[in-house]
Amino acid sequence: MTTALPTVLRDHALAVVDLEGNGGQPPEIVEVAILPVDGAPVTEDHSHTWLVRPKNKINGIAHRIHGIGNTDVESCPTWHDTAPAVQQLLEGRTVVAHSAGGDYRVLGEHLPSWRPPMVLDTLKLARKVWPGLPGYGLSDLVTHADLPVGATTGQRRPHRAGFDTWCTWLLLLALVEDATPTWDELVASAALPQFAPIAEPEGGLW
Repeated sequence: MTTALPTVLRDHALAVVDLEGNGGQPPEIVEVAILPVDGAPVTEDHSHTWLVRPKNKINGIAHRIHGIGNTDVESCPTWHDTAPAVQQLLEGRTVVAHSAGGDYRVLGEHLPSWRPPMVLDTLKLARKVWPGLPGYGLSDLVTHADLPVGATTGQRRPHRAGFDTWCTWLLLLALVEDATPTWDELVASAALPQFAPIAEPEGGLW
């Protein structure tokens, strides 16, 4: 499936991101997916996904959520080996994620020299565009908007990074289609607080 790009997104380099972790504290990344968007139509095949071997084992709770087990990652590269490719793909791009605060915090801890120009949260945007829904989890919103995510088999299932990244992208498109915002309006509605524009004070110079 190829998705057309709304006008509001065409002049902005984006990275739609999802992470899965080992369930530990501090969290370690065991899977990361990035869908780069560069002003042209994209397909799910444009996504880049890495499985990562953490220093500490994946715990049972995390395994039950995303289905990634310790045997799945025992032969995978460590984060030290994966980080350069991840940071290179993220560099200079506006990050888009669902419940983006957590992903941004964990990525920032894993990539201390990286800071994106903007982070947009589709959860925050959905609450603005579709108020009053019973749930705002990614799966809830996929169902609400009847997004064409395709069959869920194998790694194409909720809580796998590649699948969730694609769902987040389709969700952003649906929200933008319904709200028809300008870029400034999109930022005002969806940016994480630390990236939100500073409101101009009312009144004159004095």
